Amino acid sequence: MTKPLIQIGDQVREMTDAEYAQWQLDVEAHAAKVEAAANAAQARASALAKLADLGLTEAEIAALIGE
Repeated sequence: MTKPLIQIGDQVREMTDAEYAQWQLDVEAHAAKVEAAANAAQARASALAKLADLGLTEAEIAALIGE
């Protein structure tokens, strides 16, 4: 498999092994960040739904969570 191309100024070339390794780490870190944000949003939505199921109004929920 060929490595992705990189452009520096007018020069376009294949990434070095070190650049490719760092690029892979960056891609994995970004994917982990996106997944963590999605999990947090899902947990928040679940918590808000549970509070609403308990009969709390939107104003009460906002007061509890500090919005």
